[in-house]
Amino acid sequence: MFSEQAEIWLADNGSHDDSIEFIEDNYPNIKLLKLKTNSGFAGGYNAALKGIAADNYILLNSDVEVTEYWLPPLISQLDQNNLAACQPKILSFSNKEYFEYAGAAGGFLDKWGYPFCRGRIFDTCEKDEGQYNDSKVIFWATGACLAIKSKVFHELGGFDERFFAHMEEIDLCWRINNTGLSINYVPASEVYHLGGGTLNKSNPKKTFLNYRNSLAMMVKNLPVIVIFPKLIIRLALDGISCVKFLTEGNWQDCLAIIKAHFSFYGMIPYLIGKSKGYKRSSLKLYPKSIVWEYFIKGKQTYSELDHD
Repeated sequence: MFSEQAEIWLADNGSHDDSIEFIEDNYPNIKLLKLKTNSGFAGGYNAALKGIAADNYILLNSDVEVTEYWLPPLISQLDQNNLAACQPKILSFSNKEYFEYAGAAGGFLDKWGYPFCRGRIFDTCEKDEGQYNDSKVIFWATGACLAIKSKVFHELGGFDERFFAHMEEIDLCWRINNTGLSINYVPASEVYHLGGGTLNKSNPKKTFLNYRNSLAMMVKNLPVIVIFPKLIIRLALDGISCVKFLTEGNWQDCLAIIKAHFSFYGMIPYLIGKSKGYKRSSLKLYPKSIVWEYFIKGKQTYSELDHD
């Protein structure tokens, strides 16, 4: 049982329902951290983990269903000296034969800062047919079920709270990669993720956070000499994305991208100050454009990409 393998803490992020009472009445062995305000995924986890002493953390979203024996493979991976974090195979709770959007079989980032996964590129989620049953070094691990050494988490300052939600785990993983440590995908561990628990996929606020935070982590983590030229291309690609939303009738998402850009401009002084002293690198980014590979060349699965 999970409770026999690890200490279980539940962080209540300022909820206004009967969540706390339900846990206290039905699961007295679970330890509660009652946070007064909702400071998002990033701020909530940062606040919670400050009060928990452990060698390793398993950050598990409330909309994740675990399987039997899912935990030992993750803990075993964290015993490796050069490994900082790892994630399990993330399958869809709604359709358990398919990978789930947020994490799938491990995440990567292309040259312009767009994330994708083994098992999921943009909105195309692959059926799990064992094609990604090999353990692999990845660029980022999903925050839906993230196993991470506590020392690494705290030494790197945890999640960036200005992100609030979305992309904060990719930003943290980028910082991990920049230190020379590794992140692994562990297929021997499987969980099922419902997704959309914080914000529904179609919610314009989610579009806003994804686009703004993606730009923000580029400023924080890319080598200074390449930030400006990469941002110019990225902003242009976002503009094309905005036009695509308009042609599909999703004007709210287009507006969200515009707002995301202006919010990002306002964050630049903070981002520059926040990243002082951190190592920067683009060496582990996928060297091509996933936008070009997917929309122009029609490569909709990870296995179709050029991995040389």
